[in-house]
Amino acid sequence: MSKNQNPNEFIRATYDEALQTLGSHNVIQTKLSESERVVLDDILAYSEKAKAVLTVVITSLVYKQLHPEQDIRKHQSSISGGYSGRTFDTNHITPFLKLEKFPAMAESGWLTRSLEQKVPYDENYTGAINPSRLKASFLSTIALIQKNERLPEIFSYLLQGLILKRNAQQIDLAKPHNLPISAIIDLLNKHFQAKYTADGAARLPVLAFYAIYQCLIKELRRFDEKTLLPLENHTSADARSGRIGDIDINDEKNEAFEAVEVKHGIPITCQLVQDAFEKFQTTQVKRYYLLSTADIDESERELIEREIEKIKTIHGCHVIVNGIVHSLKYYLRLLENPAEFISNYVNLLEQDTSLKFEHKKMWNEVVVNSQRHNQ
Repeated sequence: MSKNQNPNEFIRATYDEALQTLGSHNVIQTKLSESERVVLDDILAYSEKAKAVLTVVITSLVYKQLHPEQDIRKHQSSISGGYSGRTFDTNHITPFLKLEKFPAMAESGWLTRSLEQKVPYDENYTGAINPSRLKASFLSTIALIQKNERLPEIFSYLLQGLILKRNAQQIDLAKPHNLPISAIIDLLNKHFQAKYTADGAARLPVLAFYAIYQCLIKELRRFDEKTLLPLENHTSADARSGRIGDIDINDEKNEAFEAVEVKHGIPITCQLVQDAFEKFQTTQVKRYYLLSTADIDESERELIEREIEKIKTIHGCHVIVNGIVHSLKYYLRLLENPAEFISNYVNLLEQDTSLKFEHKKMWNEVVVNSQRHNQ
């Protein structure tokens, strides 16, 4: 690291790396020792109740990496050989924590009586950090940072932990009203196609179609006495569960009536149509939709159409292949109130356990950017 490196750029790059390292894992990915993990876990466990402790630790971590020669235990410029942790925090750390919706102080971690004592953060530190276990872990972590060993791994550990805690939180999602169908399609397309580091994006078009069916099941006579089955937690149909699609509608006898399989980023091929038939051939399903955000592989369109005709002749099911966006446009035009669809979609985003914080945050960003564009 160089003291000439921009702190905000350094923090952002490290955060992006932590996101990539964590990916879709539900536990922190690390090679730190157990003794190192134990004290860092305490910092994370108390991160909401003791935001100032978290802030001071991250400030010390970042500053030490950019200024290895600095004794970061000497956290105030009034201490001989010290630096202003509060200034560095106010300018760089707290703004970052707030931006990423991590636990953060209003202005600085140093505006806390237990951490603003004008003495170094060493074994003799007198600040009343509670509980005593947290104080011990805080001072152990500061000592660890001062050693200037494995600091990138320590920073990554804390960031991954904060990301996991954030993923578990609820986030208030925007529910825009009175949008034309073209604007709804634009929002959905941008939400589906955004870049994400964790798995879960493939779930978004499934939720969009489920939200559509929540409306259709009430509005279309075709679905009188039919039942929209609850979404399954996993993202693909499981033969053992008796489900044939990502979305399933059963008839009054509780037998398959209509199903939808949604692919994300995978063009529809003849093989996918054949695979779909394997799933539903033993049922009496009337329609089976195979939809993709990547549309149809045009080089196989004739093969696909022949396969669909063959299935219709052998089984009687009408297989419909299409792109997600085209289908959404069609269905939204059928709805009496497209605003109800938006409400359904947002409710599903809030409830679905397959999604991470970044998928939900992106919805809000897409909505806000769209509103700005239309002003």
